[in-house]
Amino acid sequence: MENRFLSLLYPDEESLVRHSSRDNLPDITPEVCDELGLSELFDLRTSDLSDFFTSDPRVIEYRQSTLADMLSVPEIRDTLCRVQPVLNDIEELRRLDSEQTGIADSYLYSITEIELYVSCIDAIAEGLTPVRDRIKSPAISGLCSLVSELVDSEYYRELNKKLNALSSRVREVKSITIGVNLDNQLRPTNAGVISVNSETFKSGRVLDKILRLSFRNDAFTCIAPLSPVGKGQSDNRREALSAAFNSALEDVFRSSVKGWREIAGEYVLDSTDFLLRLLPEIEFVTRAVALVERIREKGCEMVFPTLRPMDEKAFSAKGLYNPRVALMIDDGIVKNDLSFDKDASIYVLTGPNRGGKSVITVAVGAAQALAQLGLPVPADELTLSPVDGIFTHFPEGADDTIDKGRLGEECARLREIFDNVTEYSLILLDESLSSTGAYEASYIAAEVLSGFAAVGCRGIFSTHLHELAARVPEINRRSAECGGVPVDTLVAGIEGEGKRSFVITRAKPDGKSYARDIADRYGLSFESIMNGIKSKNGGQDPQKA
Repeated sequence: MENRFLSLLYPDEESLVRHSSRDNLPDITPEVCDELGLSELFDLRTSDLSDFFTSDPRVIEYRQSTLADMLSVPEIRDTLCRVQPVLNDIEELRRLDSEQTGIADSYLYSITEIELYVSCIDAIAEGLTPVRDRIKSPAISGLCSLVSELVDSEYYRELNKKLNALSSRVREVKSITIGVNLDNQLRPTNAGVISVNSETFKSGRVLDKILRLSFRNDAFTCIAPLSPVGKGQSDNRREALSAAFNSALEDVFRSSVKGWREIAGEYVLDSTDFLLRLLPEIEFVTRAVALVERIREKGCEMVFPTLRPMDEKAFSAKGLYNPRVALMIDDGIVKNDLSFDKDASIYVLTGPNRGGKSVITVAVGAAQALAQLGLPVPADELTLSPVDGIFTHFPEGADDTIDKGRLGEECARLREIFDNVTEYSLILLDESLSSTGAYEASYIAAEVLSGFAAVGCRGIFSTHLHELAARVPEINRRSAECGGVPVDTLVAGIEGEGKRSFVITRAKPDGKSYARDIADRYGLSFESIMNGIKSKNGGQDPQKA
């Protein structure tokens, strides 16, 4: 077979090599994938989701075409899903083969591997050939063409014939006949295999003869066991007997093994490697398609984003939502519009508890990450530029370090982000600096936001610190002095009587900090407290009770 490059995710060998060398890959770590909920949604087994991120527009567009084919032609995904477990079996078989030293075992593994390889090629051909005229992507078209050439080749047909003959020969071996020469005192002098047989020998016991209604003694009836095999046999005796038989079988099969290795090693194993190299890609694209279909079944749209150059720093979404939340709820999900533009590269997002601040913050990160995997995004429309990294600073609970304390730990994590962030990065901060008082938190947060604005990145700071939103004009003055980007405010909305709308609007916070809403929600407003006291006193005013 011609050594032809084929990938479901990379348009050419150069782009794959560049990706494998990790040059200029976006800084999106497994931890970020976890915090955005993507690791859970994909649940990959053969690789990490972070291995697939790219900032290369050519790679992204190539993947988009692959996924578009798989979504419009379900037979493609069905075919790849059938092939994936077989490729897993081949990998496991190779692992077992590497641990064996016996020729007979290796021979059997080789035959089994080629049988699995042939089943993969046949499955791909049977699945893709009927839908070939509906395939548009270079990746799936290339796979279809390569497999068709293999199946139609004289070598492949000859391989199947030889494989069937060799497989039959091995699978039909049920017993061997052993000959032992004796001296004049009936002591064994040498022993060897007389024949390899396609039927098992009979025990020769009287009960077995009665059950089979056969009392004849022939070449396949045992008249005395050579050695106790199985129950009651020591491990050493079992291993010694097995080693003796394997050694004899290796001599019998040696010439076949040599010929088979020449066939398998020069051509077929290379072809198997081509399929094994695709295994992580097959798992990735099939899981991606399954995710998109699950979300669409919930009535939510998933669209391919329009790409803009990185230096445009574009992000303009209509109908944006959090994919993990969409899968968790049965009611319709609230969608939001959000854009980074010349008037706002960073937002301070405030609003009530459980008002949707964290949800939209994660939604922005998930959309950016999915776009840089080459996948559809959770929105009605999205235009964006690739980023060189996504950096998150989300709550970590009570796992504080002893020497720093929780505030120190939060500040250390923020310092690490500054060590890596650039003007082309996306930063997502959710309730950062919540481990200290409002005054200290607002002061540090304003310093941090001023720093991010000076860097020129895009981002969202979701916070309960309404005092921070009030300091946005001051932050913008400092940013302008050093040529930084502007900061603006977003508000998570509340409808009448404290009901949450989960709609995010570009507006100034009302300054009330939603304290009244929180107090009412938990029954801590003065009115709620007084009503509770009256109920305990049988409806009487506590001062008159």
